[in-house]
Amino acid sequence: MLKLLSAIGQYFLLLGKVIQKPQKRQVFFKLLMREINDLGVNSFGLTLFTSIFVGAVIAIQMYNNFRNSSIPIPAPFIGYATKVVLILEFAPTIISVILAGKVGSYITSSIGTMRVTEQIDALDIMGVNSANFLILPKILASVIFNPLLIAISMVFGIWGGHLAGIATGNWSRADYIAGVQMYMPPFYIWYAFLKTAVFAFLIATIPAFFGYKVSGGSLEVGRASTQAVVWTIVAIIIANLVLTQMFLS
Repeated sequence: MLKLLSAIGQYFLLLGKVIQKPQKRQVFFKLLMREINDLGVNSFGLTLFTSIFVGAVIAIQMYNNFRNSSIPIPAPFIGYATKVVLILEFAPTIISVILAGKVGSYITSSIGTMRVTEQIDALDIMGVNSANFLILPKILASVIFNPLLIAISMVFGIWGGHLAGIATGNWSRADYIAGVQMYMPPFYIWYAFLKTAVFAFLIATIPAFFGYKVSGGSLEVGRASTQAVVWTIVAIIIANLVLTQMFLS
């Protein structure tokens, strides 16, 4: 427990160094554009592939649940339920967990390699705020681009449910589209993107902390990457519970 509390304290102390004004804006902007490409654009294909199949699975499960219900449920509610579940939970949470594995391991390994090869020490000797220089672009890149990935996930997840209906023939295209067009409180969308921003912050900062604090050699970098992914997923699950209780209760 003391070790956990010490790590949490070090995490917030590191954030204090990270969240400061960049020393050179032009250099910071170049780093930000590179991180958007590495962390966001390169995750587009994985997000697209996952969302289509997750949307199809959700729509099929909704159909099976409605068909076995003792109360007759109109077919358009398959599209409506798929939309709501994707927007509220699956798109923000599942895609964020996947990104925690892909992006988190990359962040930890890249910063950890710089630590064990003493590149971070060299930045500190030159008077550069290494935490701000290395981590802040990653945080902003995640917070800026992850909501776009989640929006894409929502759209293609709903489309995946549409494709499942065409492939199985269990529900008509008109019924599914009618269900998707049914009214849903706009707050659900704002809530989903709020969760996404919080998850994006965790995905960038927790792996960066593990990479920045790593010591030893390449073996320790690999172990730090594994720990970073595990703790990031745990933090996402806890944050999801807290945010759901705060805003949807």
